[in-house]
Amino acid sequence: MRVGLIGLGRIGLFHAETLTRLVDDLIVADADQDHAAEVAGRLGSTLGDPWSADALVIATPTSTHAELLVRACERRIPVFCEKPAAPTVAETIRVAEAAERGGALVHIGFQRRFDAGFAAARQALLDGELGELHRVHLLTGDPRPPAPEYVPRSGGIFRDCHIHDFDILRWVTGLEADTVYATGANRGEPFFAEAGDVDTSAALITMADGTLVTLQGSRYNGAGYDVRMELAGTRATWAVGLGERAPLHRADDGGHPDQPWPDFQSRFAAAYTAEIEAFLAAARGERDSPCTVRDALAALHLAEAADLSRRDGRPVQLAEVTK
Repeated sequence: MRVGLIGLGRIGLFHAETLTRLVDDLIVADADQDHAAEVAGRLGSTLGDPWSADALVIATPTSTHAELLVRACERRIPVFCEKPAAPTVAETIRVAEAAERGGALVHIGFQRRFDAGFAAARQALLDGELGELHRVHLLTGDPRPPAPEYVPRSGGIFRDCHIHDFDILRWVTGLEADTVYATGANRGEPFFAEAGDVDTSAALITMADGTLVTLQGSRYNGAGYDVRMELAGTRATWAVGLGERAPLHRADDGGHPDQPWPDFQSRFAAAYTAEIEAFLAAARGERDSPCTVRDALAALHLAEAADLSRRDGRPVQLAEVTK
């Protein structure tokens, strides 16, 4: 299989290194042609036209995703794209319609679906091991904030960061949200507030069946990169993300991690590899898309509702943003 990769930033380079081990020929391209040439030479990949390949991986800035995805759909090229599918609901719907119109395979990159812990929790819930699900807790803490120039174009903490929480919430529980009540605060650098964003977040989500979900987030989780999920049912409580590298100091016994996770790439390295393997299998016709544009749209709707709730200071029903 020949695979094209567009975009060789941090995550694009990670995918390039993975793909060189999995495909016959990797064709790389980047807006910085000198960087692309250096990467191609170092990895032994091809510097050329990625659109000539059998499948395509998109790891470019968010603002370019929609146009590239629509182009791939029109050419019926199987395509993997890092989240989000597009920065707005309208553009995401446009991409979804293009994929459905052309019958193209599109996989949007929500890597937590391929993490062993989240997958095990989902299966336990499906198997009835938790009993009836009553509550869920989600947390995402970045150890340090993004670059100041990125924040104004990020879409805000709920679209940029918590979109992963919203996707994994739907995937693990199989439930849709009904209402979101979100808030936020600025406890760090002023560039978040200047961009109309927050660096600390919280939300209460009521699912359609009444299950209650709490969410927390931070751009200043100095102990390390922290992603967790807790699912409490009538029979058992399961937790994801409490391994030996979780950046937590245990007050009860004084324990603490020797090497806490420093960033999302190291925490989810195996999941990123697994999702690319799943995409390649789908591109070969061996399975369906593991995460469609409609899945990405559903997560974005939750992010839109959360951001609207934070700004208005009121609960927001999902129906308000899905009309």
